[in-house]
Amino acid sequence: VKDGIAPYFREELRRMLRAKRPERANYRGWEGQKFIDDSIAWETNPLYGWIEKNPKPDGSKYDIYNDGLKIYTTIDSRMQQYAEEAVAEHLGGDLQKAFFREKRGTKGAPYTTDRAELSEIRRNHLIRNAMKNTDRYREMVKAGASREEIDRAFNTPREMKVFAYGGSVDTVMTPLDSVLYHKHFLRTGFMAMNPLNGHIKAYVGGPDFSYFQYDMVSTGRRQIGSTGKPFLYTYAMEEGFTPCDEFSNTQPVLTDETGRVWAPRNAGSARVGEMVDLRWALTNSNNWISARLISQLSPASLVRTMHNFGITAHLPAVMSLCLGPADVSVKEMVTAYSAFANNGMRVDPMFVTAIADNNGNIISEFSPRHTEVISEKAYYRILSMLLNVVNEGTAHRVRSRFGLTAEMGGKTGTTNYNADGWFM
Repeated sequence: VKDGIAPYFREELRRMLRAKRPERANYRGWEGQKFIDDSIAWETNPLYGWIEKNPKPDGSKYDIYNDGLKIYTTIDSRMQQYAEEAVAEHLGGDLQKAFFREKRGTKGAPYTTDRAELSEIRRNHLIRNAMKNTDRYREMVKAGASREEIDRAFNTPREMKVFAYGGSVDTVMTPLDSVLYHKHFLRTGFMAMNPLNGHIKAYVGGPDFSYFQYDMVSTGRRQIGSTGKPFLYTYAMEEGFTPCDEFSNTQPVLTDETGRVWAPRNAGSARVGEMVDLRWALTNSNNWISARLISQLSPASLVRTMHNFGITAHLPAVMSLCLGPADVSVKEMVTAYSAFANNGMRVDPMFVTAIADNNGNIISEFSPRHTEVISEKAYYRILSMLLNVVNEGTAHRVRSRFGLTAEMGGKTGTTNYNADGWFM
């Protein structure tokens, strides 16, 4: 299962096919959002729980391993290969080397040393949790080992294989050091989808499925930063704003819903003190203008807008939502952004087009599911701004570095301390 092309995609597909009707008791306390997502998928996605929903003629259930089913996926093998190569080249190249350099010799690596961001107690808690998630820890607990015995085992050097780009490496280190070593590796989620019919063409959930099986496309959620701003601007366009409307490019001092003063920071210093239009503000990902915009609109309506775009995560109805503090998956963001490339029509991702039995008879066929989320008037206004982000703004390196000349739009996003970086 771990070998071959698109292992993260295949594992997520297996999980969906074999899923059972979600019951809250089967989810851990911190899996509340997953329970919600799975419940929505059970009701709306015919592929989710397919085995439970589609018994054989005799009433028994299909076995995806032994019944000879033919499952026709949407993956494009060439695009998938390019995606996997791109992740290995970009993530495993300069980015990973830079991260290793940054953390070399620092206490508590790979975690931050900024106590305002992460306390030492919290860091130790994260390390302990990482230990508990290993097979070694689970097997020792199952065998009745004490905490002292487990700690001794995790601090005793032994021979092992560890991950490295280009192939695994034989080495000697303690199991605890191996946990921290693997924590050094940056994670990523990469998904490419046809925005017209929802066909997933490429899907990479991490750097290497053998070592990092946590899927950063469908399961992992990270703060979206400025990639959330197009939802705010679309909402504004629906409310009658235009790309030419101007605001003062100065730091706003606003009172939030709890009565506290909120004065957001801005990453750039261009045109401070001037009047700037919304097109320039989105092109340059200006935080101050986003804050001024949401102060004239409604945070609760922004939440409804983002949910309408297909984001299922819990979203707080606060003004700071305009800067993207919400945790969202790559798959949800790709779903949402499909509306910007499809005349305002969101399309849900499709993993499979058809399933046939061992005789080639089609048992199930799957069709695209569209939802209109942007009016025609607002669509052309927001589209022109997203094109400008690539032509003149924060995503211009897509053109200058790679020499791409095709018409394209998009949005960049970074979060505090550059902990996360996005491009949609």
